[in-house]
Amino acid sequence: MLSIRKRKGDAMPLLSVKDLTVTIKSERGKVYAVNAISFDLDQGEVVAIVGESGCGKSVTALALTNLLPKPAARIEKGSIRFDGTDIATLSDAAMQELRGGDISIIFQDPMTSLNPVLTIGEQLSEAVTRTDERADRAVVRRKAAELLDMVGIAGGEAMLRAYPHQISGGMRQRVMIAMALALKPRLLIADEPTTGLDVTVEAQILDLMMGLVSDMKTSMLLITHDLGVVAGTAQRVVVMYSGMIVEMVTTDDLFAAPSHPYTIGLLRASPRIDGEQENALVPIDGVPPNQLLPLQGCPFAPRCRWRRPICWREVPTSGAWTSAAGTMHVAACHNRPTPAEAAAGMPLDPSFTAAPPPDGLSSPDIVLFERREVA
Repeated sequence: MLSIRKRKGDAMPLLSVKDLTVTIKSERGKVYAVNAISFDLDQGEVVAIVGESGCGKSVTALALTNLLPKPAARIEKGSIRFDGTDIATLSDAAMQELRGGDISIIFQDPMTSLNPVLTIGEQLSEAVTRTDERADRAVVRRKAAELLDMVGIAGGEAMLRAYPHQISGGMRQRVMIAMALALKPRLLIADEPTTGLDVTVEAQILDLMMGLVSDMKTSMLLITHDLGVVAGTAQRVVVMYSGMIVEMVTTDDLFAAPSHPYTIGLLRASPRIDGEQENALVPIDGVPPNQLLPLQGCPFAPRCRWRRPICWREVPTSGAWTSAAGTMHVAACHNRPTPAEAAAGMPLDPSFTAAPPPDGLSSPDIVLFERREVA
């Protein structure tokens, strides 16, 4: 496994994922949701996972917390070690204790994550009690109200008596964040934590989470589409496409010297706020591949401007090199663009033509809509 960790000596990473492969059974066959990914996360480090919808980010988060929907989804191979312990060996009770203490997760959809029959106060109080079992009810209630105030929700006792369906989606998201922060975890997994929040509240929430990282040495795995959020929070970035990691890089190098064609495409399709936009946003042509098939060649080949014949035949392996900034850079690509080509967004050699797919290359038809007669 290639890594770009920055670590003193040979200290063990807090989280180590090796060759993780997750599949999901569906009516049309087995979906290869995550394909042999490997990465580490150190104590007090913030790593972001970015990529298009369906690339495997959220499935990875569920696998890390042993919350994959069973029996449809399963880990086919690989290991997940938290503080040296393989979580696959833990009992359900031990895993639940780990999730309620050392590991906390902010889910993408708070409406389906909050308990609809319990008030906001009851659910926050449960999180507070986990950190201080001897606190009396009045103290727990006061701390629950303080958590709401911390994430920008006013209303005090009235808000604590509300049920999830009685508050807005943005407020539900903030309640989920408050519950996660209340546990003061060693590892915080944040799956699109600022979805549904306005810009002002988003900045406040990110400051809270980064304060937890700074004060408590909490590690954070941030899953997001927002490259602006990545720029202001993460030290390293893992770029995923079609269930595999295509690039691992420091945040500075991600923006200064992207290497994988997909990463370059993401950046060219994202607005910049650090200066005047020189060129119009350029969408990535094509659509993600059908993940009902095992990887056959590079999954990004059909959409890549730099593809060569080998890209259709062989899955690229990760290669590592030292960037101009002196940091380790990892990418899985048969034909990495040069810095000049990356800046231009396409090959500079006028004679270069992206290799067409070989004869006979096909994939199962994807049914978008189907009508059936019911007797």
